[in-house]
Amino acid sequence: MPRIAGVNIPDNKRVDISLTYIYGIGNFLSKKILKEAGIDSTKKAQDLTAPEINQLRECLEKNYKIEGDLRRQKMVNIKRLKDIGCWRGLRHIKGLPVRGQRTKTNTRTVRGNVRKTVGSGRKAATSPT
Repeated sequence: MPRIAGVNIPDNKRVDISLTYIYGIGNFLSKKILKEAGIDSTKKAQDLTAPEINQLRECLEKNYKIEGDLRRQKMVNIKRLKDIGCWRGLRHIKGLPVRGQRTKTNTRTVRGNVRKTVGSGRKAATSPT
């Protein structure tokens, strides 16, 4: 298993697919990185040679923010929004959708899967004594 950016990428998949296991790299970026590094994207990850892995590692470290750096930058950005007290920051604090989604329905995952169903509203009649 080649280890790139602190992540073990799977052996039995193609290199362009296995690179997407790294946080911050999707399909498009993985193909772009492989083109920059000069590596064939149809190769399996287990067939990569040591110089090719080093070339990949070097290309990623030099040109892209991935894994820990990207997560840290994302956290700092959210913290900044919270500190200045803007709308998006307040939504982050409250744990609600940030980007304008409706909240009357459809935000169960954000709100913690709250299901408030009410019956007909009519209570059962008490039995006479």
